[in-house]
Amino acid sequence: TYFEYMYRTIHSMFAKIETDDHPFIRGNGSKKIGIVTVTSNRGLAGGYNANIVRMVDNSEFAKGDVRLYTVGRKGAEGFARKGYDIVADYSDVIDEPHFSDARQIGEQLLKDYNDGKIGEIYIAYTEFKNTVSQIPKLIKVLPMGKIPEENSDNVDNLSPMTFEPSEEEAIALLVPKYIASILYGTFVEAIASENGARMQAMDAATNNAEEIINDLELKYNRARQGAITQELTEIIAGAEAIG
Repeated sequence: TYFEYMYRTIHSMFAKIETDDHPFIRGNGSKKIGIVTVTSNRGLAGGYNANIVRMVDNSEFAKGDVRLYTVGRKGAEGFARKGYDIVADYSDVIDEPHFSDARQIGEQLLKDYNDGKIGEIYIAYTEFKNTVSQIPKLIKVLPMGKIPEENSDNVDNLSPMTFEPSEEEAIALLVPKYIASILYGTFVEAIASENGARMQAMDAATNNAEEIINDLELKYNRARQGAITQELTEIIAGAEAIG
């Protein structure tokens, strides 16, 4: 809930900012795309990890323009096989994520953004709906643009924003907290989704194993019955021959 409110609140604030000359709004001119990919360190979770790799690979971004910040070894391995540029790996974070981890990654993203190494920041993660439904998503974090698309129809209905001491200083203070909060929220969503996907995969594996066991038991019983019938037939034929 906090993750969703933070995302909506920051975007509604940026929709009311008068200046459009800030690099967090207009961009910094770089064509490179920075994407944080959130997957797991373990397999046996169905299509959970493959869905993230497939979503990024099928996106509109040119592979040569994408710079990846991977969270989760399975995703990092999948992207490495496809030849993506992995500039940083934070796979250990997803085992037990803390807000300090998200803040550290956010600081690196902002540094690379301010240095012009990346011109846009996205996060690819899996949204948790319920134990049977997990949805891979790709959300844009920066730059936000003057009026975010999701707020464009309702921007006139938003409450007026007053910034103290200035819009620029408010942006500089809020954006690092915003990015860290969004990252941490995606980590929590991803872990819940991973557990749900793994539970589904294990349940499917159990059902498949039971079907295989039942099928093998049926074949075993048929073979055993056939062997017994064959032995009886031979015994009867032998007794008749002797008689």
